[in-house]
Amino acid sequence: MTAFNIVRFRVKPGHEQKFIAAHRDMRPGFKGFRGGALLRTGEHTFCIVGEWASFAKLVNARPQMIGLLDGLREHLEDLGGGLGVTDPVSGEMVLKLKASTAAKTKRGKAKRKKRG
Repeated sequence: MTAFNIVRFRVKPGHEQKFIAAHRDMRPGFKGFRGGALLRTGEHTFCIVGEWASFAKLVNARPQMIGLLDGLREHLEDLGGGLGVTDPVSGEMVLKLKASTAAKTKRGKAKRKKRG
């Protein structure tokens, strides 16, 4: 069953572009990783959302993910409250939300324009 992980970060001022570049250049090769997105959620805050083939694949990749995090710690600030530099959550998908009809129509038109 599909799973997702979400990790929240606070990046040190002046380190945002280095943090983004590090993610752009990453090719982690995690088994079962389907892809993800790096989101800017504030001036110095970011979240990563990853999609996985299964929760077991996500769990098995945690040591590798921690290894990647170790290479990014110099760019991160402590989140406080005993969290450290990350606030991770993960779980299995229980419901896939469908796009609205309007969103599907716009997306379809955009694809046709690119092809034509």
